[in-house]
Amino acid sequence: MTFLAVTPHPTPTRELLADAAARRGLDVVELSAGEGAAALRGRAGGHYYGGPALAASVVEDLGVALLEPADSWLTGLPREFTGRTVTAGTFAQARRLTGPAFVKPPTDKSFPAAVYADGGALPDGPHPDSPVQISDVVEWVAEFRLFVLDGCVLTGSQYATYGRLDAVPLAGHPRRSAVLDFAGRFLAAGGDTLPSGVVLDVGLLGGGRGWAVVEANMPWFSTVYAADPGRALDVVLRAAGPVAALRDRDRRFWRAC
Repeated sequence: MTFLAVTPHPTPTRELLADAAARRGLDVVELSAGEGAAALRGRAGGHYYGGPALAASVVEDLGVALLEPADSWLTGLPREFTGRTVTAGTFAQARRLTGPAFVKPPTDKSFPAAVYADGGALPDGPHPDSPVQISDVVEWVAEFRLFVLDGCVLTGSQYATYGRLDAVPLAGHPRRSAVLDFAGRFLAAGGDTLPSGVVLDVGLLGGGRGWAVVEANMPWFSTVYAADPGRALDVVLRAAGPVAALRDRDRRFWRAC
């Protein structure tokens, strides 16, 4: 029986996805932080929702292939789609910044993605060689999370306005058409640079600068916000499903845990 293994840490998104999976007839299994997934070893049809740290200890037993965008993905996009300068570097290089910048880990969320006054304001902890992205400080009027499968937006949600949490369904949103138009143009031009199941965040820049890509994320570790959980689940299942079902076009996005 197809199943969804979920993190033992309760979150609203975990509950929404678990409920959607159960309604679909999937067996939902809560993993144990201490015991991992040994009891599920050899069971076919596994999928996963949870963090990367737990994933490293369970995906082999689950037989799951996790998909994620390349760390350098955002820095390789043309400015037409980023609307700002984004560079790749190391945490040590970010430490040497002398002015404000937006600094974030590419995918693992090892420290908060935020605007830092300078390199000295960055938190302690990350290894000096850890990859980071450094970008211009910009104003986001509104930001949207899109769950994308095979180049099509299945569902989405506004998640912030002017940097503050503001979750509103994309369905019925006054900016829905503009969001989907920009996302469609980007996915037509660069969809092959992303896994077939991915979360794409886009936003409206302040100052009349138009729409831009915020970042891309791993569906199996992304918040649903006000998106449709059932449709979001479709993307999660593709991005964290059985190794045996891994598509050739997605092999380069297979996360090495």
